[in-house]
Amino acid sequence: MPSNRLTPLQESEARRIAAEEARKNKVVRTFSDEEKALRKDRVAKAKDALSRSAGIKGDHVPPARAALKNFLRQLNEPKQPDDSRFEALIEAPFKAPPKKKPMR
Repeated sequence: MPSNRLTPLQESEARRIAAEEARKNKVVRTFSDEEKALRKDRVAKAKDALSRSAGIKGDHVPPARAALKNFLRQLNEPKQPDDSRFEALIEAPFKAPPKKKPMR
């Protein structure tokens, strides 16, 4: 009974060819000077917020810092937060969430 499996050599060659094809078909995004300036400004603000929030205590700080780090990691993704969402992201480590009122 013949096997339809590839040998390791055939498999690596197929992967190499597929990667080469993917590189050829990749679309290069170009950013305008305005977009570059906006991105540079946002990166500076996010890094500043991270550095200033390093010593702050509170349960809300670690998730807010993680969100800022995630924003910086995904900077090259096409979908970016709008201005109001970005401002909320920057302010999150410094604003404690409102305390829940106890149920009576």
